[in-house]
Amino acid sequence: MTDAAAGDEDAERTWCLAEVDIFCDLSEQEMEAIAAAAPMKTYHAGEILYSPTQPSEVLFILKKGRVRVFRVSADGRALTTAIISPGTIFGEMVLLGQHMYDNYAEALDDTVVCVMNRADVNRLLLADARIAARITAILGRRLADLEQRLSDSVFKTVAQRVATTLTTLTSAQPPAGPLRPVGRHPQIALTHEQLAALAGTSRETCTKVLREYADHGLLRLARGRITVLDPERLQDAAG
Repeated sequence: MTDAAAGDEDAERTWCLAEVDIFCDLSEQEMEAIAAAAPMKTYHAGEILYSPTQPSEVLFILKKGRVRVFRVSADGRALTTAIISPGTIFGEMVLLGQHMYDNYAEALDDTVVCVMNRADVNRLLLADARIAARITAILGRRLADLEQRLSDSVFKTVAQRVATTLTTLTSAQPPAGPLRPVGRHPQIALTHEQLAALAGTSRETCTKVLREYADHGLLRLARGRITVLDPERLQDAAG
């Protein structure tokens, strides 16, 4: 292998971990060691990354795309327990005190993850006090988010849940940059059926709520895409 080819291969391995929050101050050598133990995998939108029928104790590091973690009740209803954004982690990992239990993980977009097994998580992540502390903070925030979602499912109306979900997805988008100017309205690439699953309602009811918000100038609807025109009023609608 030529030096150039070897360099490209190293860059490809570390690309998955670049800009991931928990690795923000690692040296190049530390990054390369973790990248070597965390091969990249890609999933298309709608693919299942994890399911109770095929359990595996691995840690996913999300580089690109969004992932929905959800569970299914006995009567077939789906409850979203988390929406995972790029730059963070999820998965079944007893070492971290994190359990997927009966949850599924589904790619909302075309998704790129790095995957680490239990031994490498223990050797490379938990042995580093900096990374271990950040992982603990992430899991703490996720537990708080789950408690809020459960509360919303009980106390909020469907319209409020739809607005809350849209607000959450909008706030999870990357900051403005050269390819995403400040003045551009946030866009969410989801079908009405996908959004309904996130908000815990039917597609028909979700579509009715979205049209009402669009009629009031909060949103603009297109096939497979929702543009948020007035984030402040949408947040007010979320209650």
